[in-house]
Amino acid sequence: MATVAVAGVLLWLWWLLFSRAPRRWRLVGAGAVALGVAAVFAGFRIRGVSGDLVPILEPRWSRESRRAEGAGNFSGATRDATRERGGRADFPQFLGPTRNATLHGLALERDWAKRPPQVLWRQPIGAGWSGFAVVGARAVTQEQAGDDELVSCYAVEDGRRLWSHVNRARYATTIAGVGPRCTPTVVSNRVFALGATGILNCLDLASGRPLWTRRLTDDGGVAVPEWGFAGSPLYFDEKVIVSAGGDDGRSLIAYHAATGEIAWTGGSAPASYSSPCVATLAGVPQILMFNAKRITSHAPADGRVLWEYPWGIGQPHVAVPVVVASNRVVFSSGYGVGAALLQVNGLDGGKLGVERVWKSPRLKAKFANFVQRDGFLYGLDDGVLACVAVADGSQRWREGRYGHGQVLLVDDLLLVTAENGELILLAPTPEVPNELGRFRVFASKTWNPPALSGELLLVRNDLEAACVRLALAQP
Repeated sequence: MATVAVAGVLLWLWWLLFSRAPRRWRLVGAGAVALGVAAVFAGFRIRGVSGDLVPILEPRWSRESRRAEGAGNFSGATRDATRERGGRADFPQFLGPTRNATLHGLALERDWAKRPPQVLWRQPIGAGWSGFAVVGARAVTQEQAGDDELVSCYAVEDGRRLWSHVNRARYATTIAGVGPRCTPTVVSNRVFALGATGILNCLDLASGRPLWTRRLTDDGGVAVPEWGFAGSPLYFDEKVIVSAGGDDGRSLIAYHAATGEIAWTGGSAPASYSSPCVATLAGVPQILMFNAKRITSHAPADGRVLWEYPWGIGQPHVAVPVVVASNRVVFSSGYGVGAALLQVNGLDGGKLGVERVWKSPRLKAKFANFVQRDGFLYGLDDGVLACVAVADGSQRWREGRYGHGQVLLVDDLLLVTAENGELILLAPTPEVPNELGRFRVFASKTWNPPALSGELLLVRNDLEAACVRLALAQP
């Protein structure tokens, strides 16, 4: 973008001062270009960028507060949100029940031409890249409303806003956008939500009443990261674990879920934008954290580092690692880096060692998470869907330009929420991607992770939220 801007200015100066055109033409041409640029800046502003860093323009009269003020006014709903959910499984945290964007035991209809998805409701929502956490008849997300950062609870089946918790906080940059990034985590009757400026709230699910609050900037001794705090809270062993990125042993922080008191801290790696996850590797339970310049594994009991591995030169790391065997895990990042399969080994004295099995540039997960099925990885390689073999990192195919969206594996079907707002259904195999259908949900940039509770898909971006009913396969 900088190169294009500088080239444009130099071309304008050349035309005005050094071209051989008549002086009048040079003045008229240069003036017309200057007026055109001024008109663009006067009438439009940059509302973030695409996943490929292409600026997105919007009229200056379209204010964020106007976009958000309609949140909670549902349309198109026909059901009572207070009724029982009919056995639908919960989607209580980022990437689902097991935090790996994979669901089992749900048979979705494959023929969307015959039985297409149905939008039950859609409505405006405040800015932010948070997803929904769905428990029972309630869906919780985070959003921005002016200078306030909200944790909001909506009725799943009609979109009514049931409550909001407000913090006076705002994160905004031109490239990263406005608002919170993390998806809340719901456990029993408690909501754990981390805002973009580092405010960690524990709220009552029924009412939104605050139970305790912490600030990662204070507890970790850190400033707000360049793109805001983006690692969704992890609940494990009655603790809430978050990535703060502090040094002096304050990179990862665990809080007692009941009280908010610090249980332990561990590691000294600067934070990136991935979320902590639990894995059992080489027979040892551990918490994996994809940090800015290295991967760390922590003991769940006290946070001490079990092993670490260097990664990258500081470019953002977003995708959650995927465990592919009892002692093997795959990490992937964008910006030309790619993926690597790491093997964790038990050593003498109870310490763990780690070695790289392979490294491949064939799966560059910039900020889309990826999934594993039957020995193959499926994910967006810099915006193009790709299939990579777990065994050696080789690429089987790469096709389907869906942009920097998100994926969700449902048994043998893959749901892709594309960056352009479309919903795509595929039945991928190592031989072909096998796209089955497309359905337009939004008409604007969509980076947020989806949530699937039974046949109800909760999706959103920084402008709108919607509940889409997916038909189930008929017996």
